[in-house]
Amino acid sequence: MDEVKWLMAREIPRLRRFALTLVDTPEEADDLVQDCLERAIRKRHLWRRHGSIRSWLYRVLYNIFVNQGMHRQRRRRQLPIASVADAQLSSPARQEDELEIQDIGEAMNRLPDDQRAAIVLVAVEGFSYDEAAAAMDVPVGTVRSRLSRGREHLRGLYAERDQDPKLRRVK
Repeated sequence: MDEVKWLMAREIPRLRRFALTLVDTPEEADDLVQDCLERAIRKRHLWRRHGSIRSWLYRVLYNIFVNQGMHRQRRRRQLPIASVADAQLSSPARQEDELEIQDIGEAMNRLPDDQRAAIVLVAVEGFSYDEAAAAMDVPVGTVRSRLSRGREHLRGLYAERDQDPKLRRVK
């Protein structure tokens, strides 16, 4: 296995996690990752060695998602954010934590695809603004505005939730 393929293989779990935030089912996410890797292997000569292979792979994956029109076909579903949180928690999440994670997933699911992708890349995957811009093939200012609009949208959704008496938690 050459170095580029090895570097790509290391990114598969992250690519799959990102794909799960974009499409409806794990099967669609796997297909998206497979299409991404096939295209990346075929076009690996286009990767600039001084750049991040991670950003380049995310860009390939996101472009496939947009070009295949998957973002328009997307049905509203539960974002699998719990699996992301479980991977980062050292102890099992308490029931209240799980409810909070579920609320976050539902709120994220209501965001437009471009805002959700920006938030996931920066907040979950740990990309810098420059890396997220490269992955989404947009200027850094566009990433910043998508993050700002997405965060504002999330704040609005949480404000609605907190004002709805049936959603208040009782201790």
